Amino acid sequence: MDAFFASVEQRDNPALRGKPVAVGGSRERGVVAAASYEARKFGVHSALSSKIAAQRCPQLIFVKPRFEVYSAVSRQIREIFHSYTDLVEPLSLDEAYLDVTENKIGMPSASIIAKEIKQRIWEETGLTASAGVSFNKFLAKIGSDMNKPNGFTLITPDMAEELVAGLMIEKFHGIGKVTAAKMQGMGIVTGADLRERPEDELVRNFGKVGRYYYRIARAQDDREVQPHRIRKSIGSERTFDVDLTEEQDMLERLEELAKEVSIDMARLQATAKTVTLKIKYFDFTQNTRSKTFLSEFSSADAIYTIARDLLRTPQLPHQPVRLLGITASSLLYQHDKMEGYQLTLDL
Repeated sequence: MDAFFASVEQRDNPALRGKPVAVGGSRERGVVAAASYEARKFGVHSALSSKIAAQRCPQLIFVKPRFEVYSAVSRQIREIFHSYTDLVEPLSLDEAYLDVTENKIGMPSASIIAKEIKQRIWEETGLTASAGVSFNKFLAKIGSDMNKPNGFTLITPDMAEELVAGLMIEKFHGIGKVTAAKMQGMGIVTGADLRERPEDELVRNFGKVGRYYYRIARAQDDREVQPHRIRKSIGSERTFDVDLTEEQDMLERLEELAKEVSIDMARLQATAKTVTLKIKYFDFTQNTRSKTFLSEFSSADAIYTIARDLLRTPQLPHQPVRLLGITASSLLYQHDKMEGYQLTLDL
């Protein structure tokens, strides 16, 4: 999806259309969760400090996130995906891989399917999406990031090696900022540079993932689309405009976070046995508190109650709090559970 959170806000509020919008944070503090394309022209992007974002774009409009709305739209879009194939691997609320080699409409062209999906998303949600079509996941991902917004990119086998060779290393999916900087320090600036390095050198410098780098430099990626990719945790966190010092304010924020985590768990048909509370203080120091149970849970009330107890144990935060986060882990999924039955004892 194109600037997903910001696009949803512009769709639902006509006054925001055509204007630079940041979802999350405020002019004083916080972090940008998403930025509209109008804001990106000023160098505003996700994970950027809100304060810096406001400096770069003085007319930037900050909007509070509505994760329950984004989740609902995400479910709507995935229903469209599943009308074409059951091989859908979600990466986040706004992105997924689809394998349409064998599809439900019997269409031999992945390009036609991708264009149909883009059109249906527009007609049914009023939002635009960008699609990348290719013969493996790495190239499809690269293609989806090209020609945005509302883009379509087809990468055929005879195009692949030349395209990868000319790609700047920081544009490679799977190579983050830190790794890209290390590679650039080694003289690896483009895909062509990466292809020149032997596999054992990449493994020596980057560990096992070096083998992956060796293959993608040659446009090779054998990973399958995994429709049941297992998530190990589900979480939500929030940075506050004003530091929290009162217990009641913290509890109210925890209740909101617990609801968001519970909604995601319900969507994935998951239950949890562990809750972790993250607390970041005004000076950016942070700690985490966790508790694991023998029984599983998924309701917002249960998650909130556990997080509340963690907030108070061993003691309430004694410094102003700038961020709270809740993560549920030790997840169990509905499709993995065995049906139980009651034993009858003859007394």
